[in-house]
Amino acid sequence: MSGIEEKLARIRDPDLLAEIEGARGGFLFATIVEHVLHRQLARAAEAASRQALTGRRLDMARDQRRRDAVREVIENEPTAPENLQHIHSVLALCGLPYRDPGSAREFFRDYGRNSLSLLAGRLKNPANGEMEPQGLPYGPKARLVLLHLCTEAVRQRSPTIAVADSLSGFMKEMGFAVTGGERGTIRQFKEQLNRLAACTMQIGLWDGGDTARTLNVPPFRQLALWLPQGGEGHVWSKTVQFHQDFYDNLIQHALPVDIRAARAFSGSARKLDLLFWVGYRLRALQRPLRLTWTNLHGQFGADNASIRSFRQAFKADFAHLCEVFPKLPITLDDTGMLLKPADASTLLIPPRSGRPARASRATAA
Repeated sequence: MSGIEEKLARIRDPDLLAEIEGARGGFLFATIVEHVLHRQLARAAEAASRQALTGRRLDMARDQRRRDAVREVIENEPTAPENLQHIHSVLALCGLPYRDPGSAREFFRDYGRNSLSLLAGRLKNPANGEMEPQGLPYGPKARLVLLHLCTEAVRQRSPTIAVADSLSGFMKEMGFAVTGGERGTIRQFKEQLNRLAACTMQIGLWDGGDTARTLNVPPFRQLALWLPQGGEGHVWSKTVQFHQDFYDNLIQHALPVDIRAARAFSGSARKLDLLFWVGYRLRALQRPLRLTWTNLHGQFGADNASIRSFRQAFKADFAHLCEVFPKLPITLDDTGMLLKPADASTLLIPPRSGRPARASRATAA
């Protein structure tokens, strides 16, 4: 096929084809073909842009409808035990990476006076007996897996839980289609489970003076791995055994989470972090707490190098949280965030029994 024939084959619109036919045999036919092809390509690019914009609008509309539906349900059906799941309070304050850290083997961040360090580890592959490196856990699915595993440990009152079947049910409950294959959701969730099981956590605590502590809190002690029949598919966990120290601490410091609200934000790691963090903060707050934008950036700004870009993104995320919980006693202004003591009816989760006599005056997020 000649060069001009190749160009003619790429022109599809009827009006442009008619223009080509009218120019056949003319002296400038090749030039006209070139010009018409350029217009055809410009039209295709514009159509693709419109389609992408429409797709984004549809996604936004879908998420908006989900938030509206969750708000209506929560307003008309008060939180009941069957609506509650649990996550360790430390994990409500220590956010995992938002995006895939790639080949990085360590993740470190400060939140106020405290610090979190994650180290990636290895898991034994039963197919070949090798200790294979796992990446760092990240994103919304890692947070949802932690929420699910902590919940099962609290419900079963056991550090050892079976997850092979319950994880698929949890995925459906969170609104994810349970799909197999290389890019399926099952593989994505199982990958995050393996990453979590292999990693170790260190939490550094400082009082601002001369007292500091470092806590080594590996979440899991053991994973039972298996391969699907026939040796195909992704290696993943059948049972998970929490480290005893982590489990004992979880039972004492399990933070309730309204699963209906988590479902509304299941696609966003930062919105889930915001949901957990606000739930933790408001449960024991007895006096107003002021946080600066620097505080908030340290807590939630892992993906935003500048406070300016972070503020824009955070305001949008916070607005979505307020769409689900419009009575939250929290406001944003030019200086940061103001949290006020909440009436039980405005809380994301039931209030803690026996609130402390004095509220924290901490100014770090």
